[in-house]
Amino acid sequence: MNRRLVAALLTGVLVGAGLAGCGIPQFSEVRVDGPGPVGEAGSVNGRNREPPARGASGSDSAAFIRNFLSAPAGEPNRAYERVLQYVAPEDRDRLQPKQGSDFAVNVVRLLDEPVTTVNPRGTSGEEATFSVRVTVQQVGLLRANGTLAPPVATETEYRFDLRGAAPAGSGDEDAGYYLVDPPSTLLLSDQALQEFYQSSTIYFWSADQTRLVPDQRYLPLAVPKERRVTEVVGWLTDGPSEWLTPTVTRLPDGAQLINNATETDGRWEIDIAMSGEDDAKLDRLVTQLAWSLPDITGPLEVKVRNQTRRKIPSADQHRLTHAAYLVRQDPQRFCVYDGSVRPLAFVGETSGTDPIAGEDNRDVLSAALSRAGDRILAALVLADGRRQRLSVGSGKAPVRVAARSAASYASIGRPVWLKTSDTRGAHGLVVADGRLYRFGTDGQLTPLPLIVPGPVTAVAAALDGRRIALVVNGRLYVAAVSVDGGGVSVGPTRQVPTSLTALTAIDWVEESRLVVAGTRGQPAVYEISVDGTGEVALRTDLGAKVTHLAAYPANLVVPFTRSPVMYEANRVAWAGSPYTQILREQVQGVEPVDSDAPPGSPTVPFFLY
Repeated sequence: MNRRLVAALLTGVLVGAGLAGCGIPQFSEVRVDGPGPVGEAGSVNGRNREPPARGASGSDSAAFIRNFLSAPAGEPNRAYERVLQYVAPEDRDRLQPKQGSDFAVNVVRLLDEPVTTVNPRGTSGEEATFSVRVTVQQVGLLRANGTLAPPVATETEYRFDLRGAAPAGSGDEDAGYYLVDPPSTLLLSDQALQEFYQSSTIYFWSADQTRLVPDQRYLPLAVPKERRVTEVVGWLTDGPSEWLTPTVTRLPDGAQLINNATETDGRWEIDIAMSGEDDAKLDRLVTQLAWSLPDITGPLEVKVRNQTRRKIPSADQHRLTHAAYLVRQDPQRFCVYDGSVRPLAFVGETSGTDPIAGEDNRDVLSAALSRAGDRILAALVLADGRRQRLSVGSGKAPVRVAARSAASYASIGRPVWLKTSDTRGAHGLVVADGRLYRFGTDGQLTPLPLIVPGPVTAVAAALDGRRIALVVNGRLYVAAVSVDGGGVSVGPTRQVPTSLTALTAIDWVEESRLVVAGTRGQPAVYEISVDGTGEVALRTDLGAKVTHLAAYPANLVVPFTRSPVMYEANRVAWAGSPYTQILREQVQGVEPVDSDAPPGSPTVPFFLY
């Protein structure tokens, strides 16, 4: 869940639900990767509203380049105007303004600091210039509706020149610079995206109308506070992001906001024109609006064509009583120890009991547990000689896990369950021998076709159960999944750009953020948005590749105050902040350390929630 939503609602959640903690991942070894932040230009709540003007950098060429790469930020209708301020007057016709649905900004990640070289003065005495080379990774295409679409551009570097803005010989070094021969497209650094936009989450109902599915958007901080609600409702009426379309439901046909949303003494009024509304649709719409508008904490009135249809006295309270996710209990940590699933004991956390029936809890290599109401779904990867099988079961703890896959495989990855409230018709996903499979409570594996070619090595499911992340051929992808009584289908995959290579493991750490293990010079663990923005290094000194990764995704329904990421590297499991090795003494239900039992180490840690 986006951090601003957590901050805005946490107090109400804690009071209303009797919970403690914020659920925001806390890591002591966090650093933001890439160049430093852009310059300030006024702020709201400590955050910048508008990118700096051209002259703000003075004689600092590095600051000028950073500011140029933030210039498109803000309201789309003024993006070209802001960028043209940076361009030499004689070169401004190189940029052809695009508005409306054609408007888009190329978001790029700077892979290195820009390289600037000085060109000597010309023979006629004109001012010296600088040649600039910027090495980038294309991240996406930021559209006027706040979506970040996959990148279209393929450039890996941009080159342009700088010249002084003051007339030659004037001696006015503080006049700043102009760009000469600028790029023909609008460029925005991923750092500027974080600095000048609010990451916002809106929600659409799943195709079966059973749950809300998050859709990440970017709202310029330059948008006045009183108009932000109007912008968000407009996003909802326009429909979901393209990659989510296969698994979610749009608002009723013809749904449009009538005039702007209005606020009076903390009470918000939203008037929508739509057809075919009934009580069920209106109830879902109110919940959808409440979750998509976290800044609204008090009364909310929803009208349809100027007729009041729903009133709620508190949007905060409505979110509490209409939970977005199927989570009811604190998460509990487990691991595999000596071939059995065992609970882990962490100070200050709720510890579980043995969830698997003893006769089935042997020869385990990895496992996945998920709560479905008052029951538990269990999937175990079992050693079968030199091969492996999947074993599945459901019920109240301790669960019998006796339904085994008919086929065996050379290698099976960590299984995952798609979150559900009912074990009947439950579905899970697993990677076996480089292919993605679905499975049910009968334990049988059915292959799921993917458009993207290459071996699949990891899969993770979001808390909503309708979005997944995949590692295919060492690269990161996300996709929407559709679930019905007959099974699961995977929508088109979308590649997520990241500076990591050779990815090995993934999981969801927030609504729209992933934790990813791969290589950047050496094995590392990063946190990254589902669209590739906002890379944050969590640990870069691993020394061995991560073979297993598990996280509890931050959310407001059941917050979690502890470090939500655990991983395994070189057969050693780690957790905490800072990361420390998970010890044998933390494994419950095993012989004391000083007994005659052979020593062992906990492996493949995971959460039950």
